[in-house]
Amino acid sequence: MKEIAIVILNWNGRELLEKFLPKVIHYSETAKIIIADNASSDDSIEFIRTSFPTIQIISNSSNSGYAKGYNDVLKKIEAKYYLLLNNDVEVTQGWLEPLLNKIKDPEVAGCQPKILSHENKEYFEYAGAAGGYLDKNYFPFCRGRIFNNLEKDRGQYDGCVEVFWTSGACFLIRSELFHKVGGFDEDFFAHMEEIDLCWRLKKLNYKFMVVPDSVVYHLGGGSLSYDSPRKVYLNFRNSLIMTAKNHKGWIGFKLSQRLVIDGIAGMNYLLRGEFRNFGAVIKAHFSHHFNIYRTLKKRKSIKRSTTKFNSAGLFRASILWSFYFRGAKQFSKLNQRFFK
Repeated sequence: MKEIAIVILNWNGRELLEKFLPKVIHYSETAKIIIADNASSDDSIEFIRTSFPTIQIISNSSNSGYAKGYNDVLKKIEAKYYLLLNNDVEVTQGWLEPLLNKIKDPEVAGCQPKILSHENKEYFEYAGAAGGYLDKNYFPFCRGRIFNNLEKDRGQYDGCVEVFWTSGACFLIRSELFHKVGGFDEDFFAHMEEIDLCWRLKKLNYKFMVVPDSVVYHLGGGSLSYDSPRKVYLNFRNSLIMTAKNHKGWIGFKLSQRLVIDGIAGMNYLLRGEFRNFGAVIKAHFSHHFNIYRTLKKRKSIKRSTTKFNSAGLFRASILWSFYFRGAKQFSKLNQRFFK
């Protein structure tokens, strides 16, 4: 069994593979590299077979999204660790070793590198930055990125610290634990499934770490642009599913809070003339409502399996209030006493 398998999920990403795969191969000599193809209709597969004949390809029968796409492929891969890597990530020399050194701690379930923007390499990238957190209403944010505000990397977050979630753009995880909790929730399709997975493993008292000694550059928006109505829909819907599954207390009250907060967000889209994004928020809530019984069934299963919840990385305040009303636009400006 290989110690580490780098698994790159691909859908119609031929140009991205041509641009980013050579460095993955060059800087990952100790790893097995696998392309997991989600039924691409471009010439991705032909390109890999012609240009990199030693790279293993595992093809899915349909484009089933990030969650199911990875779940299906990882069942077929034997390795101690999986490194799930987006096809639009540029890796750097020595990127693997710090991650592997950290995950050898038996308390650590997974970790991520420092993720900077490929387009502006002095700044953090949206999807993960220097490690992910959740606020009291379960809105995600990062060291180096709160909402759409991206910080310049000045080394201010170079410490290796425990976080609440690690980015699916570049995510090293123990294979045994991935399968123990059933992998990603396939109802998510894409977006936030890694946060949900981290949350479930933290309910088994495991840790997630960011390791800034490892650096990668993420292009971002390779499958969906950040302002796409489809992405807005998935983010709002999946956040509701994740909350209903994992919130410890009375879920009715928490979902009522989210209805109000998301309603304000929807009205903001409407006032800005972003009518499709406004519709995406409404659609997300209807979708969650009509599938609530399936979500609550998962909630019961999670509650039965929970041992001890490691709540490190939760921000015991509202990130919305801190950002918009208290002016804390950077992670370092947040009131640190609200972190546990």
